[in-house]
Formats: sequence, C-alpha cells, structure tokens
Amino acid sequence: MSLCCLCARALSVLHAAVPFALVCMLPLQSGAQSRFSLLSPGTGGGGGSLWPGPACPFSSPPQTEGVRVTVNVLSEQKETPVLFVMRQKEAVVSFQVPLILRGLYQRKYLYQDVSRTLCQPQTKSELETQFFYVDVSTLSARNASYQLRVTRVENFVLRTNERFSFNATAAQPQYFKYMFPEGVDSVIVKVTSGMAFPCSVMSIQDILCPVYDLDNNVAFIGMYQTMTKKAAITVQKKDFPSNSFYVVVVVKTEDQACGGSLHYYPLSTATVYIRATLFCLGIFLSFYLLTLFIAWLWGGGGLGLPGLTPAPPCALADRSLENMASRPRLDSLSSVEEDDYDTLADIESDKNVIRTKVCQYLSVADLARKDKRVLRKKYQIYFWNIATIAVFYALPVIQLVITYQTVVNVTGNQDICYYNFLCAHPLGNLSAFNNILSNLGYVLLGLLFLLIILQREISYNRALMRNDMQALECGIPKHFGLFYAMGTALMMEGLLSACYHVCPNYTNFQFDTSFMYMIAGLCMLKLYQKRHPDINASAYSAYACLAIVIFFSVVGVVFGKENTVFWIVFSIIHIIATLLLSTQLYYMGRWKLDSGIPRRILHVLYTDCVRQCSGPMYVVSDAAYGLVVRPNDFASYLLAIGICNLLLYFAFYIIMKLRSSERIKLIPLLCIICTSVVWGFALFFFFQGLSTWQKTPAESRQHNRDCILLSFFDDHDIWHFLSSIAMFGSFLVLLTLDDDLDCVQRDKIYVF
Repeated sequence: MSLCCLCARALSVLHAAVPFALVCMLPLQSGAQSRFSLLSPGTGGGGGSLWPGPACPFSSPPQTEGVRVTVNVLSEQKETPVLFVMRQKEAVVSFQVPLILRGLYQRKYLYQDVSRTLCQPQTKSELETQFFYVDVSTLSARNASYQLRVTRVENFVLRTNERFSFNATAAQPQYFKYMFPEGVDSVIVKVTSGMAFPCSVMSIQDILCPVYDLDNNVAFIGMYQTMTKKAAITVQKKDFPSNSFYVVVVVKTEDQACGGSLHYYPLSTATVYIRATLFCLGIFLSFYLLTLFIAWLWGGGGLGLPGLTPAPPCALADRSLENMASRPRLDSLSSVEEDDYDTLADIESDKNVIRTKVCQYLSVADLARKDKRVLRKKYQIYFWNIATIAVFYALPVIQLVITYQTVVNVTGNQDICYYNFLCAHPLGNLSAFNNILSNLGYVLLGLLFLLIILQREISYNRALMRNDMQALECGIPKHFGLFYAMGTALMMEGLLSACYHVCPNYTNFQFDTSFMYMIAGLCMLKLYQKRHPDINASAYSAYACLAIVIFFSVVGVVFGKENTVFWIVFSIIHIIATLLLSTQLYYMGRWKLDSGIPRRILHVLYTDCVRQCSGPMYVVSDAAYGLVVRPNDFASYLLAIGICNLLLYFAFYIIMKLRSSERIKLIPLLCIICTSVVWGFALFFFFQGLSTWQKTPAESRQHNRDCILLSFFDDHDIWHFLSSIAMFGSFLVLLTLDDDLDCVQRDKIYVF
C-alpha cells in the first residue's frame, strides 16, 4: 500500500497570519464596485489590471495548479461588511469580511482575515487560459480600506511519501489535490498537528466545484474526520472516477467537537425570567406554608402532624389488655416473610372461610390478619421498586433529550421539536425554558407529600411503640409504602415531563406519560388496599402489569394508527384482562383456573354488568369505542382509560363509604371539592392543544398560541400548574378520606 503523509500546523483561530508575496492596497469608495481579472494557470505569462485605479502587477509562473485569494479589511465594517465574489468558468466563490461563522448553539464568530483557494476546473489542454474575476462591493456610507492578495499555492499537488507543512484557520482553510499513480489502488492520507487544539476536520472530496472548505459545510460530501493531533483516512481509487481527489483541512470555530472546553456564556437574567421563576416558587412553596398552618390549626387531626389538640379516645370492645400489650412491636422486625403465613394449612383454610363467609358483611378485621411486620415489608417494596425504576429510567432519558436539544441547536432545524413557538422562551441551551419551569410543581408538591407521609408514619410508629390501643385495633390499617411510591411517582412525573418538553416529539412521548400510568395504577391499588390489606397485589405483579400497559402504549403509537389487527387484538386483551381482574376482586383472590372458570365469569358478568351495569359494561363499551373510532393519540386514549377507571373506583368508594354510615371529615371534604374544581380547569387548558407531534411540524404550528400568563407561560404551562396541584390534592384525599374511622374498631368497618 502506498502512503501519502501530510503534516499540518494549526494556528490560533483568531490570530493566524500567512505570508504572501503580493499586496495591493485598494481604497474602495462607498457603494462602488471593483473588479479584478487575473490570468489563470497556463504556459504563458500573465498580467492583471485593476479597475478603477492603478494596475496591480502580477506574474504567474509557467505552470501553476493552485491559486489563493486572501483578503484583509483594515477598516471597521461590522454593520456593513465588504462582499467579495470570485467568478470562474465553473464556480463562484463568495464571502464577506468580516466573515461570520457559526459554532455550536448558533454562536457567531467574526474574522477579518479571510483566505480561500480557488477551485481548479478541468481543462482540455495545458495551453488553455482561464480567467477569474473578483467583484468587490459594499453598502457602507464610509470608505472601506482592504488588502487583496493573490498568491500561488506551493505544493498544491501532493506526492506519495512526501511530507510538507502548511497553515490553516477557520477563515483560512486549505485543500490540496492528489492523483493516483499507475499501479496504486489505495492510499492513506495522514495529517498531524503539533498541538492538540484548535479542533480541525480533514475531508476527502471528489474533484468538483465548488469545494466545501468551511466549518459549516465541510461535512456535506465525501469522507471526513475530526482531529486534534492526528487523523488518517484510507482512500480507494475505485471511489473516484477521475483518479484524483482533494484533501481539505478546516479548523473549526470551537473545540468542543473534539472534546475541548466550551466557552462560558452567561445565562440570561432578563426580568421576565426572574419574575416567572419567583412566581412558580411562590405558588408551590405557599402549599408548604399552608400545610404547616393547617397542622398547627387542627392539631394534626387532618394531616397526622403533631398539634395542640389530642385525638379522641377509641371506644374498644371487651379485649384483654394483656393480649394487646403482648403484641410484637414494630421495631422488633424479624426475618418473617409474607409466605410464612400462607404456607400453614390451618391459616389457608381460615382464609377461605373468612373471605367467603355467609353473613351480613365482611369487616376489615377479617382481611387484616397478617403480621404488621410482614405487610410493612410487602408495601415498602412498592417504594424501593419505583425508586429503582426511576433511577434507571431517568438517566437515559436525560441523556437522550440533551442529545435532541444539542442537535436542534447545532443544526438549527426547528422541525425536530414540537414547541409552541409563539410562546417559547429560551434560556441557555434550552429552547423552551417556560415549558420546563412549569413542571416544578410536580417535584415540589411530590416532595411535600412525602414529608407529610413521613410525619404521619413517625406519629403512627410512636403510637405502636407505646401500645396505643387506637393504633393497634382501630381504623384502617396504616401502611405507608404505597403512599411513598405515589409521592415518588409524582416527582418523577415532573422530572420526565420536563425532559419531554426539552424537545417534545414522536420518539419521546412516553417520557411524559409513563409515570402518569404509574400514578393511576398506584392510586387504584391504594384504594383497594384500604379495605383489603392482606390480599392486595404485590409490588412485582403490580409493576409488571403497569409495564405491560406502557408496552401497549408504545406499540399503539407506533403501529396502531391505521392497523385494524392491532385494535382488535388490543380490544380483546383489554376485555379479557378486565374480566380476570374483576373475578380476582369479586372472589378476593380465592379462585382457581379450572373447569369452573366460565361459570364464575358468567356470574361476575351477571352481577356486575346485568344487575349493576358497572365495571365490565363500561370496559366493553370503552373497548368498542376505541375499536370503532381509533383515536390518533393512542397514548392519551390509554391514559384516559386508566384515569376513568380510577375516577369510577373513587366515586364507588365514596358512595359505599356514605352508604356504610361513615362520614367524611372537613379536611378531606375540602380537598375533594377544591381538587374537583382544579381538575376541571386543568383539563380545560389541557385540551387547548398548542402543538401535536401526530401531525407534520407545519401543521402543528397552526395550533401555536401566544403566552397568556406573565407574558411567559402558555396554556400548557397552566395545565402543568393546575394538574400538579390537582394530583397533590387527590393524594391528600386518599390520605385523609378514612380519618373518620380512626376511632372505630376494625371488626365494625365494612369491606367494599
């Protein structure tokens, strides 16, 4: 293999200097135009003339392959630059001085010294004379002084195994020609630099005009490599019909592409950004103050925080105090597991009797027989699992959206991300900071909910430690693992929604909805757990089901828009899964997959569908709607199914609670009313639809609207504000809904 070695020395981007043989000092009148014609390479001598003005002598050697034009504007011309146009037989090269090149994130760099090598079109014979013309113009009101140099490029044609040095800058790129000798099929082009930076690019291009020799176009054609000290490209003769190619070396405007440091650029400190940030913090931090005020005012009765007024005593039936005191304390955790209870034959038999006993009602005491330590471990797994999921889910998401934003900033392609462009406020490298900032409520309110749960758990554990009869025997059993999981899911929804809004598009929609499915599922599980603490689903099966839901969400968006087969399969799976879940709930987990399963399913259909027109009837109608209408936004359709089921279950729980002669205390009642109102307003702003990735970027922008709050936030931002408040209020309803039962014995609390 033949070898072609080149040695490059990269100079400072802003302070490079190149020696030239000829200098013409040309004063240019404002608005005037100068033209300079030069005899191009050939065997005869050459001369040039300048018009208007004196002649600028130039003599060309008998044979010259490369011609280079260098310009230096001596006067300040930032607002009205000087334009230079070199016209040749087959190409036109134009540039302005100062030359403006853009780096990453569309940053501008200005260069006063510009040098370009003219393209070398093919000639029929060595005796052919070629001309090129230089047109100089400016719109400046003042005279512009510049230097124009035309020089011969030494060693323009590369030779195998011969090394030489040259200088290059971002505004003074270099390229050279190589011709394959006879018998040589491939060569390695090597470029080395004496210093690591500035970052450079070596490109191999065919012999065509124009030559792409600037930082913003060098990657358009051919092969290229970025380099710091070394670069090498293997070139094969078969890839170039002319048996020759150009070696182009360009210095980049910034070093970050090669791993160098990025220049520091201060963030914007505009008043509108500060005002919007303080507005967000003020809204959500006020909930912290309101929580402390309620805790002080109500003495902890509503939120479980320590206060002034002690809780009323619990009226217990005849129970042995010795037996109460002898119960194991919460802190004496052992290695007991949930399966240790269920493997005993007598207990298994007892469970069947309790869950199918023939009496007027089933009480919470019948379904709260497992050891508290066992259930505490079982429900703690919900929190640890979702925390693990959050870490492994969020890290690649953050990395991906940063990549998306970088691509948008580098390429300038505004069709990649579906923003509301009429209300997109950039900050630093972020294109729509307002859509990200508005998600702050999810994180702050999720954290507040976790703090409330922590304080309530501490108070409850202290009551258990002192063998408080009320904590041991009264009220709904207190298990906090699901509440911690819900608070964590709310915080993650804020984080992932912010990530999605860094660059909202078709490929990352699931970031915004995944934890919404989690929240809906966890809320339903918590409602069921209140009255069925012993038989609630395990964390592993619950998250596995939610993973299946998210899987269908992704598949539905990718393949389900016009796919009839998908909708049929999904509808069938939806109905079957709902029937199995209904059977599980109806028989409280005590059923088996045997020959009697059709009879039991028919029984569930009769009781729930024919007699009550509830669950299965709704599911079948919902599945039929999806099959017939086929909504474009499958992810939102699937999420709507989950939310509607949650709302129906919520309404059913409240109705059954009131039918069971239970009452709703003041704080949960206020939370229900306020949360319902906030949800109504939130959904109004959600359905405004300011952008949609289901359409083309041009069609999506037809829905864009101006900011409506503080000249900074749009309708979707307000949805973020209101929905985070509504979710927090919904969590508080779940937390406090059964506080009226804290003084009621568990064998007198109905199961429904």
